Amino acid sequence: MSAPLFCLKPGLRLILASASPRRRRFMEEWGLPFDVRVPDAAEPRPLPGEEPAAYVRRAAAAKARAALALAGGPAPDLLLLAADTIVALDSRLLGKPRDEADALRMLRDLSGREHHVISGVCLITPDGREQNFSETSGVRFHPWPDDVLRAYVRTGEPLDKAGAYAVQGQGAFLIAEVRGSWSNVVGLPVTLLAARLLEQGWMTPDAAQGS
Repeated sequence: MSAPLFCLKPGLRLILASASPRRRRFMEEWGLPFDVRVPDAAEPRPLPGEEPAAYVRRAAAAKARAALALAGGPAPDLLLLAADTIVALDSRLLGKPRDEADALRMLRDLSGREHHVISGVCLITPDGREQNFSETSGVRFHPWPDDVLRAYVRTGEPLDKAGAYAVQGQGAFLIAEVRGSWSNVVGLPVTLLAARLLEQGWMTPDAAQGS
């Protein structure tokens, strides 16, 4: 196992409000210890005229508040992290497909076109305040024929993914180009998150701890 990259501020504990194995993996690769609290509350629905970035920040905040309640509320030693990711094609939000036919429709719509992947992040800090931010990445699909898209749908991978694909899985071949953060397309804007945690002293480079 590789050495830890970062350390939490001494005395601080981290809660990750996500069931996503991809987000957990990012924290594990950084070397941060964390507990998981996954709220079962339904995600809020977009409001009429709400911009996708505003919506995903609001959804991440709702997830963070629900997880904080599971954890027993704010505490001086607690940092809570929640995130949500959506796919937007023009002005339309693409959630998780209802079934294989819906997944195929989404992939057909995305094929040969550029769409946006937007992740919202909410941090609830030890003083109980919320910090919200988001990142947008542009993703362009290669124009794949129907038989290729059908083969991908048959793998089952698209069925629990927003936009019906996973850039970090079998669906990586679909993508011709990513503009902006790749990790954001996976589900967490790690550059923005790391900068925020380091700037505010909640996380430090492991080398700074000495040996």
